[in-house]
Amino acid sequence: MSELMSKEKKEALRGILSRLHSGESPEALKEEFKGLLEGVTPLEIAQIEAELVKEGTPRAELERLCDVHMALFRESLATGPDVPDWHPVNILLEEHKGMLTAVERIWKLAPDGSELAEEIRSLARKLADTESHYAREENVLFPYLEKHGITEPPAIMWMEHDRIRTERKAVIELVESGAPGKLLGMKARGLYELLSGHFQKEGKILFPSGLEVITESEWVAIRREFDAIGYSPFAPEVPAAPATEEVQEEGPGEEIRFAAGALSPRELSAVLDSLPVDITFIDRDDRVRYFNQSKDRIFVRSPAIIGRAVQNCHPEKSVAIVNRILDEFKAGARDVAEFWINMGGRTVYIRYFPVRDENGEYLGTLEVTQDITKIRSLDGEKRLLDEA
Repeated sequence: MSELMSKEKKEALRGILSRLHSGESPEALKEEFKGLLEGVTPLEIAQIEAELVKEGTPRAELERLCDVHMALFRESLATGPDVPDWHPVNILLEEHKGMLTAVERIWKLAPDGSELAEEIRSLARKLADTESHYAREENVLFPYLEKHGITEPPAIMWMEHDRIRTERKAVIELVESGAPGKLLGMKARGLYELLSGHFQKEGKILFPSGLEVITESEWVAIRREFDAIGYSPFAPEVPAAPATEEVQEEGPGEEIRFAAGALSPRELSAVLDSLPVDITFIDRDDRVRYFNQSKDRIFVRSPAIIGRAVQNCHPEKSVAIVNRILDEFKAGARDVAEFWINMGGRTVYIRYFPVRDENGEYLGTLEVTQDITKIRSLDGEKRLLDEA
């Protein structure tokens, strides 16, 4: 950080945040520190947040103060990133505009809901189909930011994503149930305000920070991974990303020998991808090392997460539980952790297993996720000869 900002500026900014925490007026502080704030950058804010967390400030506290930070820094921050049409940031910004317009429309139409019910339902269906927006940020953009040392803004934004998901679901359920217009209007307005504040933070702090540190070739790779995940109904039609030099694929390589046979790398990759389950492996240092690419993958996985700390692959509210399970695996006190959830009418079974060598030494953890909806409905039996 010393290369980006003076020690005096850093300490002054830290003092601002401390005084905000003590309840001082943002407007009064803004006037007092106006000269200093004129030179502050989004990347500097991100770095200070990282230091505060290292010193013990809970992320939940930073999230609570984030709105106040924005009010304090709004005049000193750039108006927003200027990027070409193909750029991942442009796509995210355009989706922001579309989502805000849709939620505002629901809010404004709600009082006359009986007459405009079909338009409201159509907007709600589009909102229900926006999960890819958050999946792209959480599974592609955030890991790239973390690789460049920007850790706290992504963590705080993910916390806000979960709040948005909760409020978005509430609005959609009200639309589907035909709730009274006044109640729907109130909830839609709350969602609009939540989204508006969140999108301002991303547009003025998160994205500009990323544009400072992520390289052009990395943005092209991010765009490819965005394309693979897919887009929301609010995504614009955009040109293809610039061409980059193709990486030559490796040859077949020597066979990998196991206790019961041997496979070439090509065969092994195909076998793992053909499994009717999603698997993800994290090593002994809690870093994601591998995931298979099963045909009907349940949870989004992107190459960007390779090397990412598994704690950063989960929302803040789950991290303590993840750490407890891993600690128990490493200590040899536990051999499985299992959970099952309902996802859009499917029953998804999630299991974690410690991976140990022949001497019992902990090597890492394997996550296995499976859609067991059909399995749960099986009855009687079907034998091989029944296939004839």
